[in-house]
Amino acid sequence: MRLLKLVPDNTNIKFLRWRMPFYTVSVLLMVTAIALVFARGLNLGVDFVGGQMIRMTFVESSEAPLAELRQNIDQLGYGEPIIQQFGKPNEVSIRMKLPEGADSDPELSDAMARTIIAKVQSEHPEVRIDGVDSVSGKVSEELLSTGLIALGLAMLGISIYIWMRFEWQFGVGAMFALLHDVTLTMGLFALTQMEFDLNIVAALLTLIGYSINDNIVIYDRVRENLKKYRRMPIGELLDLSVNETLSRTIVTSTSLLITLLALLLLGPDVIFGFTAAIAFGIFVGTYSSIYMSTPILIWLKVDSSSFVPQESETDRQERLARERG
Repeated sequence: MRLLKLVPDNTNIKFLRWRMPFYTVSVLLMVTAIALVFARGLNLGVDFVGGQMIRMTFVESSEAPLAELRQNIDQLGYGEPIIQQFGKPNEVSIRMKLPEGADSDPELSDAMARTIIAKVQSEHPEVRIDGVDSVSGKVSEELLSTGLIALGLAMLGISIYIWMRFEWQFGVGAMFALLHDVTLTMGLFALTQMEFDLNIVAALLTLIGYSINDNIVIYDRVRENLKKYRRMPIGELLDLSVNETLSRTIVTSTSLLITLLALLLLGPDVIFGFTAAIAFGIFVGTYSSIYMSTPILIWLKVDSSSFVPQESETDRQERLARERG
């Protein structure tokens, strides 16, 4: 029985023919994503902003009474609550700032949570409490700064590794592709206002690992072909390298996306944001490995001499002496 091949052996797609339009669109999307993050902001979870979050489900209702909840909780005197649908229409998250002095006395935040839950249950006995999370303001600031530092160091460390393994141009290409993937994913969260918490930071780190793995596969083939086809124009050589690794790229991405799609449709709501971030990231990561990190090698002047050992002055003199002798 013949094996199924998603990509025929003789595939020869001219990817780099459209590099300028795709680069232009990608840069515009990155600028738009950054603008969204600054304009709309990220819906930071309790992990990053501090406070208390209570998740509840109105079991016997098809939709949570958001306006009534906001009014009832506001009457308790703890400040204005942030109430959002969390997953299904009858599931909500209630976020509150911690009471003054809660950092030194955790009992204050516990008392506030009990009071809010009792108030909601008195009006809606059927409500189910799904979880209560509390994070102090100091801890949340440390978590946010640590998460951002982790993302930055991961991208920087990977770029240095690529630089050492290949050439500096490859490290620049990898860094630009990673910035593209992370920026667009954060733009998605700013646009949809899905909650951005530590799980999403973990998803971004996972995305960075996947994206750079795809880049390394293509870069390794580029390096081999630079040594093998010394006279081939760099554009044709990059197209050849992408086409030779296309089957592996498509099989890997498709198998992962099938699994993630099942989690998006059937998985628990608590990991919906995590799954959505990885699924979207795999899509843009596959795209960036072809249209971001590869074409930039042309503009950075990578050619067939990039991996040819340079002759030192001593070696040159020895070679000339042998030729004269």
